[in-house]
Parts: sequence; structure tokens; C-alpha cells
Amino acid sequence: MSGYSGMLSFEFDGTLIELEAFVERLEVFTPGASLGGVESLVEVPSLMIPDEFSRSEDSAEIPETLVRVSVGLEDADDLCEDLRKALP
Repeated sequence: MSGYSGMLSFEFDGTLIELEAFVERLEVFTPGASLGGVESLVEVPSLMIPDEFSRSEDSAEIPETLVRVSVGLEDADDLCEDLRKALP
């Protein structure tokens, strides 16, 4: 396929505490920073290394509630349902 990807990013509409709870409620997506694997991953840069994130000049342009998702080989319906159930 041309023009498609298994990567998605979005800004979570809530506080950082609510975002952390959202990530913890996920059952199919696993927190992680690796890309290109077969499992679905979720990454929140500001939660991965919060001290470095707050000090980094590069992080000034990255929203605190940015969520990055890498879609793996799991069933698409299972992934969608996992995200739906984890939302507040």
C-alpha cells in the first residue's frame, strides 16, 4: 500500500494524570518506545522520561499530552475496543 502507515499520533484531551490512567487501562497496547515490531505499542513522550522531557529544548514543541501509537498485528477490532474502553 502506498500512503498508509501503522503509526498514529494525537493529543489526549485531558490532564497528564488522566492520560497516565488511560495508558494504564490499555490491555492490548503495551507502553513502549520501540517501533516496527509486531505488537501494538503506545508511547507518551512526557511520561516516558518526564525529567528529561521538561528540561529539553526540543520538548518545547511537543505537546505534553501527545500520544503516539504503533499498530501491530493484533485484530483491528480488538485494538479499537481497547482504546474505547481505556478512555475516561
